[in-house]
Amino acid sequence: MKVSVQTTNLRISPRKVRLVANLIRGLDVEKALIQVDHTIKKACPAFEKLLKSAVANAENNFGLDKDNLYVQDVQVGDGQRMKRWMPRAFGRATPIIKRASHIYLILEERVEGKNRKSKEQMEKEKKEREISRKKEEKELIKEKEERDEAEGKSEKIQTKKEIKDKESGQKKSKGWASKVFNRKSM
Repeated sequence: MKVSVQTTNLRISPRKVRLVANLIRGLDVEKALIQVDHTIKKACPAFEKLLKSAVANAENNFGLDKDNLYVQDVQVGDGQRMKRWMPRAFGRATPIIKRASHIYLILEERVEGKNRKSKEQMEKEKKEREISRKKEEKELIKEKEERDEAEGKSEKIQTKKEIKDKESGQKKSKGWASKVFNRKSM
């Protein structure tokens, strides 16, 4: 099964991005991540983020095994160009073109269906993650309430607006006149 991800308008020239794209094409995902991590190019953090996103999509959405994936294809296309002008001698202007690039990454399985999870297994894991997340949230709320009680704070829940008004200690000013007349003079 193929998993594809893309990033658009990355503010690096496509020619520079293709240098990194050619390094990881055809590699296993783990080896590609190591290769990107040890390469010193400006496009490497973008590729690392894109690879991790693709692997996460493959595992969570399609139930694929991370160890069975490889980079089948990487395409780098031309993005939008920003056109600027540089003043030169004798009143002339020379153009500056700031290029961007689109990256399309496709992951594929080495062995079709190896260690793939069924839909039932994926749903079960999803429910378990949701339950554990709710437990953690409840524990955090309890800890916060205990800290507040220990500090002697009132249990009344305040809105963000009330908290800001208390911190500033000022009344709300009305209208544009207060802004104009509160300016510092020079």
